[in-house]
Amino acid sequence: MAKLRTVHRCTDCGAASPQWAGKCSGCGAWNSLVEEVDEPRPVARSGRSPAADRPVPVTEVDSAEFSPRPTGIAELDRVLGGGLVPGSVTLVGGEPGIGKSTLLLQAMASLARSGARCLLVSAEESKHQVRLRAERLGALDGRLWLVSETSIPGILAAIDEVAPDYLVVDSIQTVFHPDIGAAPGSVSQVRECAAALVHVAKERNLATLLVGHVTKDGGLAGPRVLEHIVDTVLSFEGDRHHALRLLRAAKHRFGSTEELGLFEMAEAGLNDVPDPSGLFLGDRRPGVAGSVVVPALEGHRPLLVELQALVVKTSMVMPRRSAQGLDGGRLALLLAVLERRVGLPFNEREVYASAVGGVKVVEPGADLALALALASALTGDAVPDGLVACGEVGLAGEIRQVGQTARRLAEAARLGFTEAVVPLSAPECPGGMRLHRVGSLAEAIAAVGIGTRRRE
Repeated sequence: MAKLRTVHRCTDCGAASPQWAGKCSGCGAWNSLVEEVDEPRPVARSGRSPAADRPVPVTEVDSAEFSPRPTGIAELDRVLGGGLVPGSVTLVGGEPGIGKSTLLLQAMASLARSGARCLLVSAEESKHQVRLRAERLGALDGRLWLVSETSIPGILAAIDEVAPDYLVVDSIQTVFHPDIGAAPGSVSQVRECAAALVHVAKERNLATLLVGHVTKDGGLAGPRVLEHIVDTVLSFEGDRHHALRLLRAAKHRFGSTEELGLFEMAEAGLNDVPDPSGLFLGDRRPGVAGSVVVPALEGHRPLLVELQALVVKTSMVMPRRSAQGLDGGRLALLLAVLERRVGLPFNEREVYASAVGGVKVVEPGADLALALALASALTGDAVPDGLVACGEVGLAGEIRQVGQTARRLAEAARLGFTEAVVPLSAPECPGGMRLHRVGSLAEAIAAVGIGTRRRE
């Protein structure tokens, strides 16, 4: 019997190294090499094998057969571009406890109620645990099949027995192939198991969803080849202390990656949020200094988010700057511009800034609103309640236009906002809002009445 050889394989890119190193030579990741058994693969014989699929002209391919089929979950269908495509493989990643299993169980139950045969492979939980969750979510249906299996041969046997239209494997990191000596979750196991499931999905036109773990940095765990062989990569995000959940597509071969799905976690599962701006602004207090609303853009979807700032005096040599849901680098830049170009003193004050509602706003279009919130918090002068601000702030203090300004302002007008601070080059608002066109940050601060009284 040949002696087994061990290699060190990168968990990010799958590159192999004969010995351990702190940095992967393939992708440059640090501390990503793990030891695995390198089993020799059988050498294929020379010669041609018959093609598994017959070549046909592209005009003879029936596109209607592979059109998206709705899952019944509106926000999920929005991100998927209409639904799941037969034969597609979708990878869903997210932090533990964020709601991945809940979302997919609700989607499978909705598909089962529409007449489809669905198979949910629970590789982490028992069938009884899944049953209890299904009862709580109201997801019981006779066409939804469950199996608690971790081996690939067992999963393939269950697929042969049920012949499902939709398949969910939760999760790919806990599935293993008995012919591979590595432990479940290793690079070799994840790569080979995913390849086997992708092969079955394409062969049977079986829409497949794989649940993937994420690393502490928020990236999908496992080799990069896992993201390359699937058709769609979905990221399920959110703060476990907030009810809001966000679904984005990092990769989508059948549609756009610019859509955003929003859910609210409730006792009975995840609910669609068709009007997220109303949710974000539902508890907003009017007339409070340091509060400004920004019409942000997530993909193609405008969202109205409240930005809050708090400025307090401190005796510390290096005052604290804290940003939650905002880019800390942009906050530091805006403070420097406000102090240098406008003359507002922040050098001896602690600054706290936050995007309310558990959503992250990191686009440059939020610069103007955040700068106004900081100036308002410093002076104690509140901006008008019906006002929004949208624009990018440059180092010279100039205000620049951002993409799809008209669409942002139209959403603000729909929710009852009557004024907007925008750059000079901004287009007219279709909702008939009163526009304050400004060319600099100092003009914007004067336009909303900040600085009429100063509170130290």
